[in-house]
Amino acid sequence: MKPMNPSADFSGLQTQAQSQSEDASENSPMLLANVSRRGFLRGLGAVGALVLAARWDFASAEEAAKYGADAMPNGWVDNPTVFISIATDGTVTIVNHRGEMGQGIRTSVVMVMADEMGASWSRVQVEQATANEEKYGNQNTDGSRSMRHWFGPLRRAGAAARTMLEQAAAQHWQVPVAECVVTVHEVLHKPSGRKAGFGELASIAAGLAVPAREQLRLKTPQEWRYIMRDPQQFPATQDASAPSPQANHAAQPLAIDGWDIVSGKALYAADVHWDDMLYAVIARPPSYGAAVKTYDASKALLVPGVVQVIALNTATQPSAFEPLGGIAVLASNTWAAIQGRNALSIEWDFGPAGANAAYDSVTYRAELEKRAEQPGVVARSVGDFGKAKSSAAQALTVNYYAPHMAQAPMEPMAAAVRIVNGKAEVWTSIQNPQLAKMGVAKRLGLDPANVTVSCGLMGGGFGRKAKPDYVFEAADLSKAMNGRPVRVQWTREDDLHHSYFHTVALEHLSATLDNHGKVSGWLHRSLAASISSVFAPNADHQSALELAQGIRNMPFAIPNIQQESGAAEGHVRIGWFRSVYNIPHAFAIQSFVAELAYLAKRDHKDFLLELLGRPRKIDPRTQQEAWNYGENPELYPIDTGRYRDVIERATREAGWGKTLPAGRGLGLAVHHSFVSYCAIVAEVEVTSSGTVIVHRMDVAFDCGPQINPDRVRSQLEGACVMGTGIALMTQITAKDGRIQQDNFHQYLVPRINEAPREIHIHAVNNHLEVPMGGVGEPGLPPVAPAICNAIFAATGKRIRTLPIGDQLKG
Repeated sequence: MKPMNPSADFSGLQTQAQSQSEDASENSPMLLANVSRRGFLRGLGAVGALVLAARWDFASAEEAAKYGADAMPNGWVDNPTVFISIATDGTVTIVNHRGEMGQGIRTSVVMVMADEMGASWSRVQVEQATANEEKYGNQNTDGSRSMRHWFGPLRRAGAAARTMLEQAAAQHWQVPVAECVVTVHEVLHKPSGRKAGFGELASIAAGLAVPAREQLRLKTPQEWRYIMRDPQQFPATQDASAPSPQANHAAQPLAIDGWDIVSGKALYAADVHWDDMLYAVIARPPSYGAAVKTYDASKALLVPGVVQVIALNTATQPSAFEPLGGIAVLASNTWAAIQGRNALSIEWDFGPAGANAAYDSVTYRAELEKRAEQPGVVARSVGDFGKAKSSAAQALTVNYYAPHMAQAPMEPMAAAVRIVNGKAEVWTSIQNPQLAKMGVAKRLGLDPANVTVSCGLMGGGFGRKAKPDYVFEAADLSKAMNGRPVRVQWTREDDLHHSYFHTVALEHLSATLDNHGKVSGWLHRSLAASISSVFAPNADHQSALELAQGIRNMPFAIPNIQQESGAAEGHVRIGWFRSVYNIPHAFAIQSFVAELAYLAKRDHKDFLLELLGRPRKIDPRTQQEAWNYGENPELYPIDTGRYRDVIERATREAGWGKTLPAGRGLGLAVHHSFVSYCAIVAEVEVTSSGTVIVHRMDVAFDCGPQINPDRVRSQLEGACVMGTGIALMTQITAKDGRIQQDNFHQYLVPRINEAPREIHIHAVNNHLEVPMGGVGEPGLPPVAPAICNAIFAATGKRIRTLPIGDQLKG
């Protein structure tokens, strides 16, 4: 390995084989098979190359608004900035400002911009942006919103590049610009047939003004070559300006990073190394809020390679993104650091009686069940549920329970920091680099302009890497070591013991049926610890935002509805988890609908469609506070017609109503989240020994236009596997304040033989006539209830507690 330039894009972003810069700084991180943008462009002879910065007022753009431009809370997307560089050999470099954690956004960003500018797929590479929201616009990659918020701006940036290249050609040939048109990676002069490659025109284009928005012509869908196609379906081209036949391989395109990932060349935060770097692991408090009382590091310091042991401050509760504290062991390698940590002797102060050190998830569930019998805080009330209950022909009351879970990304958290001459460099894999940048600047007393956060690929995120506590640990330790580079490395055990956990949830539902078997009343009392509990004291009820994830935005046409939130404290750090509160809410509601259908002696699908009522568009503001996943409620109403579309498609593809062998059943669930609609039918077998086999899942998914269909399918397939784990086996438990699971032998996730045997993805409303929704998260909530409803169809046994575990054994 060679030392790299400090500005190196360390996540293995280059899509073509390139040599490393010869003048890289010897003091920079050592990274395999990588190159800095500056060094790469210099090596290509990019003097005078086009460097396009396209910036518009995002919120005022009609095109952007159509695809979800509504500004989201906390200063999210408003003024996007996108950079395109064209080297003199024609290579196009596109800067991606969104975090890549397996969802394929680095491919999708390039697809949109390259398509609009007319670039050949084989001549494009991508570089990852550093943290700089003033320059790039919002970089917080969460909420399933990257493409729905950035499709319009990315298209306009690509169109601006295309316009400038056409203007450059007109100037070069001294002809009217109307006679010049970009084809594939070159500009054609239509009357004469003359052609000029992008590289030939780059220096001229670099001197032109960025065109105004009203001057841009966006391509029609009929002109798209990449957008809404799989990479394998990109049209083959003969790129005449390509430097060699080997460079023109668009006939066999690959998703960006795909080859590097499967071949082991992709780079992550744990690949960062400086020559004088120290590697740190931390013995963190065993329960939330505990602190070091005394410690003895003498044996740890005797471990070969251990350099220093440092006591860290304990975070004050609520801790927000502050590190938990504990004792850090710094060593010349991670193994020595881990062995040193094992040799520590620590006495912990667990605080007063009744603190989090007494937390027991089993007894806490019992406490929630007691609380669920009492009225909660009313979140939404329609009609009079009490009157419906008093006149009911039939009634049903049920509790559903979902446990804590950890995000458990395959790549545990890691971050490297060094401080040189009043400037801090951060190298990490993170979903929210700007939050890390601002936090590091504050704790180090630096101007944010003097903090650089370089982002690598994330080996999974699922919400955990939206919290920068692990970055702050590295910053604190580097500061304690007088700026020396320190990389903090979390182990799997660290990850499971000290996560920001998905909340436990106790969902209490009660409904009434009238004499015609129709639902006349509906009560939902939800008790779940709020994510707000890590930010604000005494936050013991779900926020309006959390209740809007399946409860307050429930679309059922029921005359009497009461929705309540019950008290539930957070005894561990509660945080974002893929699809968040939609998981317990969907599990409860969709399971309960199936139970009511059975009580009414109705087919589940027909009963569900009846509950949805006639196709209509509901203004979310009539059912909840203003939050609607950050989207304009006029553009993104709750559309029961789209609900019905996915239900009809999933049931049709699955053969709803077909005869199945004994021990097999079909289960249905549907959910609307992140402004997308998803229905799933699971075909499940329960063996004589109680083993659950998911034979098939049919997923009908409506997110509007699918910009990168390959990655849409991949994310939905992943959701089916992850959701199967949530249904069957995945949970975090606590006793005496300590998490009981250490690694994947206890925190169970599906192995390949436990995953669904067939997953069929069916696109619904995949066109531009409907607004674009999210993809990464909305496939997850319906999985568990679909499986559990199928189990009842197969066995007659109801599942009301997740995970299923041994409930069907014996």
